[in-house]
Amino acid sequence: MKIGTPLTDHATRVMLLGSGELGKEVAIELQRLGAEVIAVDRYANAPAMQVAHRSHVIPMTDAQVLNGVILAEAPHIIVPEIEAIATDVLAGIEEAGFARVIPTARATQLTMNREGIRRLAAEELGLPTSPYAFAASAEELAAGAQAVGFPCFVKPVMSSSGKGQSYVEGPEGVADAWAYAEASGRVAGGVVIVEGRIDFDYEITLLTVRSLRDGAVRTDFCAPIGHRQQKGDYLESWQPQAMSETALKAAQAIAARVTEALGGLGVFGVELFVKGDDVWFSEVSPRPHDTGLVTLATQTMSEFALHARAILGLPVDVSLREPGASAVIYGGMEAEGVVFEGVAEALSVPTADLRLFGKPEAFERRRMGVALARGADTDEARARASEAAGKVRVIAP
Repeated sequence: MKIGTPLTDHATRVMLLGSGELGKEVAIELQRLGAEVIAVDRYANAPAMQVAHRSHVIPMTDAQVLNGVILAEAPHIIVPEIEAIATDVLAGIEEAGFARVIPTARATQLTMNREGIRRLAAEELGLPTSPYAFAASAEELAAGAQAVGFPCFVKPVMSSSGKGQSYVEGPEGVADAWAYAEASGRVAGGVVIVEGRIDFDYEITLLTVRSLRDGAVRTDFCAPIGHRQQKGDYLESWQPQAMSETALKAAQAIAARVTEALGGLGVFGVELFVKGDDVWFSEVSPRPHDTGLVTLATQTMSEFALHARAILGLPVDVSLREPGASAVIYGGMEAEGVVFEGVAEALSVPTADLRLFGKPEAFERRRMGVALARGADTDEARARASEAAGKVRVIAP
């Protein structure tokens, strides 16, 4: 693939649909390779907008507005970074040959909600998953919860980072779980999924990369990433996660099957449950994954560099350099234009690094940054990352 010069008639134009912290890192990597980046999101001054060549603030689910922005900018490549997008527009753009959607418009449609990808994985591909049911009302949710058994998890089919997710221990918690899911999903009047609990030892993200080599699509796997979550939102991640060779091969086989079914090029964040040698499919994101922020410290190429290279048709390297970890820095308050203290102290922790995302507004549980660290093993790296994150203080201006 030829890459033009930004801001000329021969530029290689890439449009990001969603401009959060992950999109910001992708934008930087694309620009390092000479691409012209257009960042689009529903709010102004989103992280990727701060480094892009141009940006647009639009309602991402408004098909007419989204289509108008795409036609006006005429990107060669469209990279969705969030789920809440008018995906039918992307299908039409791709079918008309106007732009290439990453990884494909169909993949974006299937993964924009948990129903599409769960039905693909469990019902079409026959992959092992937790028991599940879908519900469009509180009554259907109560029936579905009884069917999969308690305790169970309730999640909006369109949400991310744990928004709207509940852990339900018995029938008395179903009504509250329904109300929370309805209030927190990305679209009103949405469907929820209720999942039975799997007795797993740990869960991983297996970053799976589909790229071109000698004109053919190949699939590569990064070292597995372990992570710790709270209410569906990740608190820390580390790489590599120790697991048996049997479990690793099973995880790679599941990831290969689901990403091949989705098609296209780029990084996929495949989430899996593991118990001993047994592996279950959980979810997949057709883009870099939040737990993969750790790769900024651990890999020869971060997940963002891998994504940029893959979508531009360039070769990739998924090798691990050394163990590392990430720890989230939360807003801890509701305020605009917050200030960060303790940055020097955090960066004084051995091997520590920071990414402060530059989000214009803080919330109690909004990720405002992440601390990264390396170590002789993941235990040392996790301790260092946690120490560094703990030294950063988010305060009102």
